[in-house]
Amino acid sequence: MFATLRTRIPPLWLDGGLAALVLVVQLWPLLTRVPPDGIAWDWWGYAAAGGASLPLVVRRLAPITVAIVTIVFSGMYDLADHVAPQPVWYGPLLAMYTVAAHCAFLPRIVIAAVTLAGGALTVGSSDTLVRGTVLGVAAYALGRASAASRAHAAELEEKAERLEHARRLEAERAAERERARIARDMHDILAHAVALMVVQAEAGPVVVRTDPGRAERAFDAIAETGRDAMVQLRRLLGVLKEEPGRGELEPQPTLDGLDALVGQVPGVTVALTRAGEPGGLTPDGEVAAYRIVQEALTNVVKHSGATRADVRLEWENENLMLSVTDNGTGAGSAPPSGGHGLIGIRERAAACGGSAAAGPRGEGRPGFEVLVRLPLNRPSTLPSTAARS
Repeated sequence: MFATLRTRIPPLWLDGGLAALVLVVQLWPLLTRVPPDGIAWDWWGYAAAGGASLPLVVRRLAPITVAIVTIVFSGMYDLADHVAPQPVWYGPLLAMYTVAAHCAFLPRIVIAAVTLAGGALTVGSSDTLVRGTVLGVAAYALGRASAASRAHAAELEEKAERLEHARRLEAERAAERERARIARDMHDILAHAVALMVVQAEAGPVVVRTDPGRAERAFDAIAETGRDAMVQLRRLLGVLKEEPGRGELEPQPTLDGLDALVGQVPGVTVALTRAGEPGGLTPDGEVAAYRIVQEALTNVVKHSGATRADVRLEWENENLMLSVTDNGTGAGSAPPSGGHGLIGIRERAAACGGSAAAGPRGEGRPGFEVLVRLPLNRPSTLPSTAARS
């Protein structure tokens, strides 16, 4: 609470309140004690107490000057013969603390030496000298401890900012790499669609006179394939990246390959279940679903320490709901510090118009779960004439 108030109140106000408090403490003996001879205290005592206290208002703006002024007025307090007996130390001690906390090595050493030497020359007894020396050394030590604490806090804050900046950059790079992988996966799908359109277009003029029905079906196939390709191109326009030197293209995986995939997970028993009426998933959605399950199971093996995982595919009216859960005690499907696996899963789901979420399983159950929603595109039931129109 005190630290919060200190950050909200301007430093000058804090120092002004501190100076006022020191002034009251130094004037208190002069205001409350009755002189033994009945004669009022010498005005010089009031002036010296004020001079040793009020400069603390600007102690952070001019620490060395404030230290010199308070030390001088503190030493001059005893020059008056008729003042209340008291040590005027509070102002110089706070000034010593400020110098130790905010000044360079040489100035603070000089101020500390002058203060201790001046106290040794002006005190009237050895007890007072010992007390003054101990208090001066303590104020200096507290000042250095405060400076070290501030420097350490500033270093930690700077380090945290650097780490956060590095984390953001790494996340951006991981997202870019995943977008590039998505683009490579989609290359084969789009190439297949274009090749199919070319084949159908070449066959259409050949059969248009001899078999009009077959020609009509060919043109319908061209239109349907073109519409599907346009949807996928619009969806991936923002993530397409080029990677030179890629090798020969390979067939893209589909949901039919999940049975083989779950049987290849080492050290973990994986159960695959399906519910609902399969179908309606776009080609890029099929690839995304396969890759999401693959990435989630890879993270289960690497990070969870699980012995069992469950993969469930549930086809609803408009979405495919995909979940991967495990019974592990570790980070589950979440690699350390977030990792790139979850970033890739989210990118793949978003590229297909879906969404993904991951986190610990609820209701006190152990393990981790990945939940993904992928939109379905059920085949149109319109007749071919309506589709052409």
